[in-house]
Amino acid sequence: MIFDTDVLIWVQRGNLKAAKLIEKSSKRIISIFTYMELLQHASSKKQHQYTKSFLTDYNFEVLPLTENIGHRALIYIEEYGLSTGLSAADAIIAATAVENNLPLVSGNQKHFKSIRDLSLQIFKP
Repeated sequence: MIFDTDVLIWVQRGNLKAAKLIEKSSKRIISIFTYMELLQHASSKKQHQYTKSFLTDYNFEVLPLTENIGHRALIYIEEYGLSTGLSAADAIIAATAVENNLPLVSGNQKHFKSIRDLSLQIFKP
């Protein structure tokens, strides 16, 4: 399964439910965009290092942005952007999940619920 950025942020904030969800997952995967979001929102070099160490320690696989993912994300923006406010970041994360035939775990049901071909698992902190 692919974890959305919000789930990892919950872990960083000390949410035990999010931490247990990640711990019990046998395969931990994120989009390269999630990795970039985590680093972008870090407030210090120490938090950058914490994020990198966390992803390494828990053996997260980071899936790259491919041409197919980019194309699918563009389609999602065209199809859902105006009606739901889907952002480019969420479109890329959803497209990464769909292109890799993996469910996406996210607490942001509003952002993803309208994407028909996405297998979404809702996380409630």
